Amino acid sequence: MKRLAAMLAGLLLAIPAAATDYVALPGGDFASVVPADGKAALAHIAPFRLRTEPVTNAEFQAFVATHPQWRRDRVAPVFADSNYLAHWSGADTLGTGALPQQPITRVSWFAAQAYCESEHARLPTWYEWEYAAAADATRADARNDPAWRERVLAWYGRPSTTPLPSVGGAPDVHGVRDLNGLVWEWVDDFNALLVGSDSRDQDGADKLKFCGAGALSLQEKENYATLMRVAMLSSLKASDTTVNLGFRCARSP
Repeated sequence: MKRLAAMLAGLLLAIPAAATDYVALPGGDFASVVPADGKAALAHIAPFRLRTEPVTNAEFQAFVATHPQWRRDRVAPVFADSNYLAHWSGADTLGTGALPQQPITRVSWFAAQAYCESEHARLPTWYEWEYAAAADATRADARNDPAWRERVLAWYGRPSTTPLPSVGGAPDVHGVRDLNGLVWEWVDDFNALLVGSDSRDQDGADKLKFCGAGALSLQEKENYATLMRVAMLSSLKASDTTVNLGFRCARSP
C-alpha cells in the first residue's frame, strides 16, 4: 500500500498544476511613469489577458517536475544565478521555507519566461503590468487617490525577511489579485525601462539609462512606489533572482 501511495504521489507531482484564470483587460492609452517617447507621450496598450494571481511555489514545482532542465541542480548558470530556488528544501521539493500557496520567488527572468511559455503565455510588458496595477477594487486607474498611493507605498516598508503571505488577495476591478503588496514581478522588457526611444532626444548624455537621472524624465512622480519598481527592475540581469521577485503571465487576445 505504501509503495502504491508513493507511486501515485509521483504521478500527481508530474501533472502540471492547473493554470490560474486569465482575465481580459481592455487596454487603451495610458499615462505611464515611463513616457512612450521618453518625454510625455501616452503609451498605447492593446487588449490583453493577464493571469489573475502570481505563480505559486506549488505551480512552479509542478513545472520543474515536467521540465527538469529548470531544476536548481540542472539549470545552466547562464539562465539563473546561484540563489535560484535556494529557499526550496531540495531541487524538486518545497519544504517549510516555501509553502505551496506562497508566490514563487528566487526565479530568473529566463525561468519565468519558460514557465509562461508552458502555459502558452508570456511575461507581460511593463506597460501592461503598470496599467493593470493602477486599478483598485472599483476603478481602473486609482493613481490620483492619495490613499491608494499610501497603501501601495506602505508595502515597501515591510522587511524582506518577513514571510510572504499566500496569494489570493482581494480582486481589483478587473478581477486581478496581488499586483501590489505581495512581491515584485518580472516583466518582459525589464531591461529597457530607462532607455529612451531615441538617444538624439537626450542631449547625448544617455540620461534615461540611469535611475537617478532617468527619474527626472519620468512622469507621475507622485507615484513613487511605481518609480521604485522601474528602478529595481532596470538594475537586474535576466539571470538574477531575489527573495521577493516573482512573476505572473499574460496572453495576447
